[in-house]
Amino acid sequence: MAARTKTTAKPRPAYRCTECGNVVPKWVGRCPECNAWGTVEEYGAVPIRTTAAGPVSSPAKPIGQIDGQVATARSTGVPELDRVLGGGLVPGAVVLMAGEPGVGKSTLLLDVAAKAATAQHRTLYVTGEESAGQVRLRADRINALSDHLYLAAESDLGAVLGHIDTVNPGLLILDSVQTIASAELDGAPGGPAQVREVANALIRVSKERGMATLLVGHVTKDGQIAGPRLLEHLVDVVLSFEGDRHARLRLIRGVKNRYGATDEVGCFELHDEGIVGLADPSGLFLTRRDKPVAGTCLTVTLEGKRPLVAEVQALMVDSQIPSPRRTTSGLESPRIAMILAVVERHGGVKLGKQDIYTATVGGVKLTEPSADLAIALAVASSSTDTPLPNNLVAIGEVGLAGEVRRVTGVQRRLAEAHRLGFTHALVPPDPGKVPPGMKVVEVSDIGEALRAIPGRRRASAKPKADGAAGSAAAPAPRQSTRQPARQAPVAAYPDELMEGWEPVDSDELI
Repeated sequence: MAARTKTTAKPRPAYRCTECGNVVPKWVGRCPECNAWGTVEEYGAVPIRTTAAGPVSSPAKPIGQIDGQVATARSTGVPELDRVLGGGLVPGAVVLMAGEPGVGKSTLLLDVAAKAATAQHRTLYVTGEESAGQVRLRADRINALSDHLYLAAESDLGAVLGHIDTVNPGLLILDSVQTIASAELDGAPGGPAQVREVANALIRVSKERGMATLLVGHVTKDGQIAGPRLLEHLVDVVLSFEGDRHARLRLIRGVKNRYGATDEVGCFELHDEGIVGLADPSGLFLTRRDKPVAGTCLTVTLEGKRPLVAEVQALMVDSQIPSPRRTTSGLESPRIAMILAVVERHGGVKLGKQDIYTATVGGVKLTEPSADLAIALAVASSSTDTPLPNNLVAIGEVGLAGEVRRVTGVQRRLAEAHRLGFTHALVPPDPGKVPPGMKVVEVSDIGEALRAIPGRRRASAKPKADGAAGSAAAPAPRQSTRQPARQAPVAAYPDELMEGWEPVDSDELI
């Protein structure tokens, strides 16, 4: 039985935005969808309709009787992408991947298209930005060729739906959703109305056929996904592709995932032959040296659930200008300013007339507070030209009162550091279970952390040799009025590492 529709006698006027096509019940000066001013105009009367109950497509069942096997994820052939997706692509899922131009979205998805294509599950790659010949050249370069991978260059939504009917793919990749337009709507491709119509049509087809769909999305200059915000609500998974174009590292983060967690991160390396996944990317963030260098310290950061060992560096030089420079790369400037103030106030390190440069290695961006202690130690190490041990990592958040606070996942971070060969760590109090064979020093404030830094042993004054006959004897050494002997070296450092070193107090770091 068809649904019964009841129409009221008195219609009301409707208003539509001439820019994006959004319909609003009353006139407004600014369109709530595209935020354009003066584009809302009255276009006619729309009757008010109310829909009565109608037939259902399938009866409701208890959730325990629903077959979950139809939603089993299938691997994409790229383990790092599977990690972020929660195991792979679910049939009927629609995934939106957005990133800056040149970050490697098309290269990665072309590789996924070739590896996921099988005789039972064909792959259809539709490009709206390049010609078919250009995509073939890239496929030759990255060796992404398969007999079951179909390629089409289209910019019309109707043509894309026609290719889907012909090929009947198990995976559809559309590059990009902003370049496809529907002939049924006015407006240029990429407009809010066009993006909404294209997304709705592809989502409907994907759900009906059980076809997984990967959509490539553009971003604005602020890093947000271009187009209406509704697009992120319509799709099942939203992935953010990040990376510095001057570095090799690329990261995929899950922003939204209806089939898994959003705290996983996939790591990739971009090179001339394409893009490959990195199961152990910590080596990209470390500098291999034979001897320790002053001003460097290692820490363990968490990217989602994945621990990564990263290196922070600090360089201090005498300033030649009245206002010393404070330059950062890969670190947050406000956070660095706070750490420098804490080190100077509670650590006794004078920084006022020094140009300070802080950076990370390998293009990684550290935003979580667990790197605070490593940054503070790197600054103190650079100020005294005192290298830190090579096998030491520092983990902890530094507060304004100089305290070292606990951070999440300390045990996971220590386990990763131990796996990579690090044997000693400076951590906040109560770190939990420590990996066997790893020595941990608990520090409660920045002063304790700086006192744990081994300092170069100053050469003691040797007595002068006896001179010629008749020379006066050397005067007896004066009794020192200083406090008694220094404290013994920190037991956490091995003897072979502590040879030629001794602990220093915070006042000696000035």
